[in-house]
Amino acid sequence: MAYLLDSNVFIQAKNEHYGMDFCPGFWDWLAASNVAGVVASVSLVGQELKTGHDQLAQWSAQQGNKFFIEPDTSVFSAMRRIGAWLTAQQFTAAALNKFAESADHILIAHALAKEMTVVTHEKRANSQKRIKIPDVCNQFGVECLTPFEMLRVEKVRLVLS
Repeated sequence: MAYLLDSNVFIQAKNEHYGMDFCPGFWDWLAASNVAGVVASVSLVGQELKTGHDQLAQWSAQQGNKFFIEPDTSVFSAMRRIGAWLTAQQFTAAALNKFAESADHILIAHALAKEMTVVTHEKRANSQKRIKIPDVCNQFGVECLTPFEMLRVEKVRLVLS
């Protein structure tokens, strides 16, 4: 299984459960899993993370284009499918604009086009005012997990040496 990570996975990990100063194993696992072709994210997420001017920005910059991948024609095609579905729903114009400008649209489209699993902390909302990743993934049959579910599926063990 291959995973695409939302920006909130990185940000919450850094700020909460897997701080870079006390849990480097998490970050090492991400980097190694990327090299193995298991974990990645999209370039727009990488751009978001690099604006922080902190340890996460530095770590993101070190990962490069192999971790934060660019969309291709299949991703753009999936974006059009998602966009068509979204505009046919009852979402507010503000919700549609915010979603279109975010990395979420590309993240889901990339997962759809490449048969990958999206990893996010977002929860389903079923709201017309806010488009949530799990709601869109569900509509298109894209698997969506929390980071903790991904770690369990992958049997990650962050142990002290």
